Amino acid sequence: MGMGANARREVVLQLLLTLCIWGNVRVSEGIWLTLPESGTKCVSEDIHTNVVVLADYVVVSEDNSHLPTISIKVSSPYGNTLHQKENATHGQFAFTTEEAGNHLACFWVNDQNEGGGVVSVNLDWKTGIAARDWESVARKEKIEVACLLSKN
Repeated sequence: MGMGANARREVVLQLLLTLCIWGNVRVSEGIWLTLPESGTKCVSEDIHTNVVVLADYVVVSEDNSHLPTISIKVSSPYGNTLHQKENATHGQFAFTTEEAGNHLACFWVNDQNEGGGVVSVNLDWKTGIAARDWESVARKEKIEVACLLSKN
């Protein structure tokens, strides 16, 4: 008629294990940074070698009439510059890590921030499987399947 106590316990344990695994899988890191008027704000992530990293960033200002520009520098654990851009209001970077360790992204407001005010940066930092462009993979696999079917 119904499930036995052992069967129910097994289903509950499987459900809890699944929730625990999904709770620990990091898909991406969306970060809001408030930049000081002078100085630098940095974020870092400890990443293994041969890991794909993708990031998008955009400046957001409380003053809608003027969008300030920022500079960004992304460095490897050994100080190699992986991305650098000045006078940006938005941008993106991508790389595959060659060195294991803390990869650092630093942001600062450029001198021409007229009127001061709070400057924030939205940073969407993705690593590993979260950085994979699944849409293009699906398109490629569909093309490969279509090619195989046409050969038969």
